[in-house]
Amino acid sequence: MHYRNLGRSGLKLSELSFGSWVTYGNQVDTRAARELMAAAYDAGVNFFDNAEIYARGGAETMMGAALKELGWPRMKFVVSTKFYWGLADGPNGKNTLNRKYLRHAIEGSLARLQLDYIDLVFCHRPDPTTPIEETVWAMHQMVERGQVLYWGTSEWSADEIRAAWLVADRHGLARPVMEQPQYNLFHRKRVEQEYARLYEDTGLGLTTWSPLASGLLTGKYRGGIPAGSRGTVENYAFLRARLTDAQRNETVGRLEPVARDLGCTMAQLALAWCLKNPRVSTVITGATRVAQVQENMKALDIVDQLTPDMLSRIEAIVGSHFD
Repeated sequence: MHYRNLGRSGLKLSELSFGSWVTYGNQVDTRAARELMAAAYDAGVNFFDNAEIYARGGAETMMGAALKELGWPRMKFVVSTKFYWGLADGPNGKNTLNRKYLRHAIEGSLARLQLDYIDLVFCHRPDPTTPIEETVWAMHQMVERGQVLYWGTSEWSADEIRAAWLVADRHGLARPVMEQPQYNLFHRKRVEQEYARLYEDTGLGLTTWSPLASGLLTGKYRGGIPAGSRGTVENYAFLRARLTDAQRNETVGRLEPVARDLGCTMAQLALAWCLKNPRVSTVITGATRVAQVQENMKALDIVDQLTPDMLSRIEAIVGSHFD
């Protein structure tokens, strides 16, 4: 395992990390969660991603219980969460980044994760109804109170990130350090084009999600939605149209000979491709079985095989079929 700095910060994250979206609270229990995290940790993973909204707090509770049972030294791992959608009803309980919501949100996440502080906290979506100054001050105060070490954004536009950074810079506050965008062979423009100026201007780091396009890039959806896959999870029914997209599944089929030539699986190829981008601080992986964790980690051996010629071959296959 290699480690990369989170943007311009001094924090080092494992190139591959482990996330709880979809699986925790939906597909695995606490025992399985503990075993999956242990397998990732044994492979050198030091970053474990979460969010308040995942399984409506259940994913944080499950990860917190697993961390307590595993008993790792706190210095050895990095944990994240994300705030926006909220768990409470009412005008200040959901779909906001106002000061009141954020104060309650951090206290709830700390309790569920059973931690004294959270390393990374993301504003999970932008909030057009709250002044950006209010959100930036609220995040700064989390850092000041010692509840959070670094804060950032998830799925914000470049203009929104820059606006938050400038507010923080102008007032001498903790600046947003990282962004968590979707990034894979089929979803690229935001990372590769929209954010291009931010990397040098603000030192933005990336903790990217959905490297397999929710599993589409594994090839397992070419024949429909298999039993037990995330496409069958009722809470994530919105994914099904994307997973069964005929054109993209055809493209996946054309990528399979590339994976065979590299001696790897389609999942390993997709992960290695994401890691080839030096702007990516870490690629968040997911799994429901220990064997999947171990297979994902083998993508690290493929990165150096992605030569310029091999990357050109992949580009020719994907063409313009990405957003």
